[in-house]
Amino acid sequence: MTPRAQPGPVPIRIGYVIDTFDVGGTELNAIRTLEALDRNRFEVTVFHLHDVGPLRARYDALGVPMIHLPITGFRSLHTLRQALSFAMLLRRLRIQVVHCHDVYTNVFAAPWARVIGRCGVIASRRWFFEVPRPALNPLNRWSYKFAHRVLANSNSVAKLLETQEHVPISKIVQIPNFLGDNAFDSRPAEQRLKQRRNWGIPDGAFVVGVVARLAPVKNHAMLILAADAMHDDVHIVFIGDGPERLRLQSQVTTCGLEARVHFVGELVLTDNIHQYFDVSVLCSRSEGFPNSVIEAMAARRAVVATRVGGVVDVIAEGETGLLVESDDVPALVSSLCRLQSDRDLCSRLGIEGQRRVRNKFSRQIVVQQLQNLYEQLAMGNT
Repeated sequence: MTPRAQPGPVPIRIGYVIDTFDVGGTELNAIRTLEALDRNRFEVTVFHLHDVGPLRARYDALGVPMIHLPITGFRSLHTLRQALSFAMLLRRLRIQVVHCHDVYTNVFAAPWARVIGRCGVIASRRWFFEVPRPALNPLNRWSYKFAHRVLANSNSVAKLLETQEHVPISKIVQIPNFLGDNAFDSRPAEQRLKQRRNWGIPDGAFVVGVVARLAPVKNHAMLILAADAMHDDVHIVFIGDGPERLRLQSQVTTCGLEARVHFVGELVLTDNIHQYFDVSVLCSRSEGFPNSVIEAMAARRAVVATRVGGVVDVIAEGETGLLVESDDVPALVSSLCRLQSDRDLCSRLGIEGQRRVRNKFSRQIVVQQLQNLYEQLAMGNT
């Protein structure tokens, strides 16, 4: 008689709470994490405040339960009803751990998950100073009181939580963003050349690229000013879209740079886009954790970035990239000219950057840290 197979361990039930399906650092890290979780160990239900966006298809492809909870502002009666509905769903679905990913879901979900849902609660701080509206800051600070852990995605953000938000150090856990294995893949040279041509870039140009939302905090204008001071064979590629697009295009026209600055728009590709550049740049005025920087490093590209927030936790000056002060256009011009004239330096920075990302920000290392945290909270070790 064949012995009956023994049932495996019951998966831990996770409530994954996100705001949008738009493309951004927080949003990309959330879907990458969900795609990487061990489905034998974790059963995930995704609660989302918005219902459409470019990343929605990746969630649908996973086949996980999706529950839309639209809200109309934190002071509305409708939002209160949605919050109560959310809390009741947590009880009915027997959710054990709720993971909030951003400022909106911290405020909306953390208090109800703790008080009524009786779950282990993870709030997140994935930004440095910038929030959509200043009024969210006190609400977000209040939400931390209901969390068992507050997840910081860089050492700089963890210090901010401790010193400025006064979150007890025992509550703070550092788990950085990460990249999937495909971020290290490289296309053949002919394909990279073809992509540049599709963007209108002439053969032989020195290509400086930015992958970031066209928003004021990303400070794309700094790079446009730098381009105006550089040789005509330097071309700039902006990947992304956002509210600053028209203003930036107007700046490009004023500077007479229409032939050298290319607005590609938002792309959702499986390829690491940075491989199509010679150098990647990030001019942010504030940054919790620079996804764009580690993506560029994974593509073995030299990086120039502003010395803000979590950028300094990723780039070692002169070893894995070059750092400049925010709005210091002459320093940016100098760094880019240095890389253009010294291809050996470009190569060394790229090689060391890729090694650092593999060792510290790879999927296997980072996701295991988060899975350990889920298990700890599910067991009541708070």
